[in-house]
Amino acid sequence: MSLAVHDRFAPAQSIADAVLYEGYVLYPYRASSAKNQVRWQFGVLVPPAYAADDPSERAAARTECLALAGLDATVSVRVRFLQRQRRLVEVLASEPGGSVWFEATDRLEVDGQVHMAWDEAVDRVVDVGPLPLASLVCGADDHTHHFAFPGGADTEALGRADASDAGTGSEDDSGRAEGRLVRRRLAVEGRIRLGAEQADGPDGLVRIAVTVDNTAGGDTAVDRDGALGQALLALHVMVAVDGGRFVSLLDPPEGAEEAAAGCASDGIYPVLVGDDDVVLAAPIILYDHPAVAPESPGDLYDATEIDEILALRVLTMTDDEKREARGTDPRAAAIVDRCDGMEPEAWDRLHGTFRPVDDLTAPRVEPVFPAIGVTDGPPEVRWWDPEVDSAVDPFTDSLLIRGVVVTQGSHVILHPSRRSDAQDIFYRGQRATVSGVFRDVDGADQVAVTIDDDPAMDDFLWQGRYLFFYPEEIEPLDVTEPVQDRDGAR
Repeated sequence: MSLAVHDRFAPAQSIADAVLYEGYVLYPYRASSAKNQVRWQFGVLVPPAYAADDPSERAAARTECLALAGLDATVSVRVRFLQRQRRLVEVLASEPGGSVWFEATDRLEVDGQVHMAWDEAVDRVVDVGPLPLASLVCGADDHTHHFAFPGGADTEALGRADASDAGTGSEDDSGRAEGRLVRRRLAVEGRIRLGAEQADGPDGLVRIAVTVDNTAGGDTAVDRDGALGQALLALHVMVAVDGGRFVSLLDPPEGAEEAAAGCASDGIYPVLVGDDDVVLAAPIILYDHPAVAPESPGDLYDATEIDEILALRVLTMTDDEKREARGTDPRAAAIVDRCDGMEPEAWDRLHGTFRPVDDLTAPRVEPVFPAIGVTDGPPEVRWWDPEVDSAVDPFTDSLLIRGVVVTQGSHVILHPSRRSDAQDIFYRGQRATVSGVFRDVDGADQVAVTIDDDPAMDDFLWQGRYLFFYPEEIEPLDVTEPVQDRDGAR
């Protein structure tokens, strides 16, 4: 293992940090809040004995990615995760004229600062490589790499002086600390297994596989909280290739579709980062080339929320709630301090940013809805015109897709692409029924469907809700006589 590849993963650093601490501490950022007492939900690899008793947990994660590279290329791998560190708060206790000791408490205020019992985390990094790609492909060497991080305990005094003499029975405790923080970690162990093979498709297409296992031994933990002490938390993997580039699995190039479909990932899924020479395999759903918005002034540890909303909520917290948040975790304290001190310019950036997607130098062409039956000359009904309601009926309109007319009641197979909502990936290969053919204000066609084998669709239909897909994501199953669609095509 080598630490010489740190800069190799710089393009993925910011988004990887967001993945590592996703959900670490959530608004209202206080240890006493219910939300922050149910933690560690993403990328958790528990000890294998516990996973054997609880099938809902996993002890291993695997990712497979595709690279176009010659056998003279090299591959570097970085595995990151959090090791839980339990922080206990203890207060000094004593008997008149007798012994003194420390006892546990949930909250202690010393010199105006609140200290809360809390589970912290230690950021762990394991680097492997660079390794010759040819060595991975031929399989002549064993590319299994073991790692371990020891357990331990640290004590931090709170108050007047070092608490190391507590419990000695000394009669003079005037200089003794009022309390202390005790941080305890259990040892964590794991291994990384690497492999590669030639894949069907363009010359030089190689499938690279990375598997991470939790190898902690010992008896099965009594509960999940006990298992988390030896778990690999928020685990994710980064892979870099020098002398080649990676291929998107969400939108593979021509000729690589079958190889991309054959890649099997379990627990973590790879997406392209940077100049396509790095992939990030994360336990949460991401698109290719994810990035942290430049307007974001700092981490909020909840990437599914909107920065402005969370920042405004922080301002509504009482002074005592803010003090507790600051005493919960240094990262929570940084959020409170940052939101309290944000300048008006920062709020303006959070309130809204316009990013043009069209060529602003080109003449503006307003999107239109054509009138039904008008096949010659320019369209006459604009999308904002009330008459459009009579010009377009999504429940009777049709589209010609792959030579087949698709309209309400048509049966189709879904093939979501990278343009779809991330959740739509789960509908890949599913059979669906078309509910209507819609056109959005930008003039793009979208097909509304319901999934045939999903009982929740009954509620969707009752509420007038549908799933929407682009025409190129639809494979028609019905073959009917061509009829005129709303564009006048046959």
